[in-house]
Amino acid sequence: MLFASYLLGSALAAVAAASPVSKPELDKRQVPVGTIIYGCTVPNTIALTFDDGPYAYTDQVISALGAAGMRATFFLNGQNWASIWDYQGTVQRMINEGHQVGSHTWSHPDLANLGPGDVTYQMNELDNALYNIIGKAPTYMRPPYFSVSGENLQTLGNLGFKVIHSDIDTLDWDNTGNPQVPIDNFNNGVNNGGRLVLAHDVHASTANNVVPAMISSIQSRGLQAVTVGECLGDFPSNWYK
Repeated sequence: MLFASYLLGSALAAVAAASPVSKPELDKRQVPVGTIIYGCTVPNTIALTFDDGPYAYTDQVISALGAAGMRATFFLNGQNWASIWDYQGTVQRMINEGHQVGSHTWSHPDLANLGPGDVTYQMNELDNALYNIIGKAPTYMRPPYFSVSGENLQTLGNLGFKVIHSDIDTLDWDNTGNPQVPIDNFNNGVNNGGRLVLAHDVHASTANNVVPAMISSIQSRGLQAVTVGECLGDFPSNWYK
């Protein structure tokens, strides 16, 4: 009897071990939280990301992407170059046109200089604004200046955030008077295998020169411009909370 019970228990354990994990469980662990992510994982994709908006040139960037049939990710601030409340229609347009909205904190501080309470405030304050504007808040974030401490990562992980870096920095913000520099940075980065691109939709030179050049280059290379979530193979249901 004991031996039979042992066999039955072993069989049940084997079945349990072999049982497939449910899709929701797989979805939840698709992209880790509280860990810095530097690049895309889905072949033939490229993710254009834009930080520091919304601002005066954001709609122009959205229009250019839409005309090319491309999607991107916008890491937003609540109060930086402008107040997010003055661009509610622009933020809603991002969602309506298939782009991904991520968090870039409320007011763009250097998180490495902040403790858990202040980091939590920065994330929650923008979350609350986005709940009001689009009815949901992001699970993807990018630290301002790419500056983040180990303690920050633990806090962000506890808050459920996926922390996004990049493997192509166009440096458009530092070359607004010479947009060929960020264009070259983009193309050189793609040539070297980079696929997660950082630019800023708050600069006229980016909207007027850099974005059209990146779009043209992506088209000529046959790459698919998608959101960060898509380039990581993450399900859209996981992009927001």
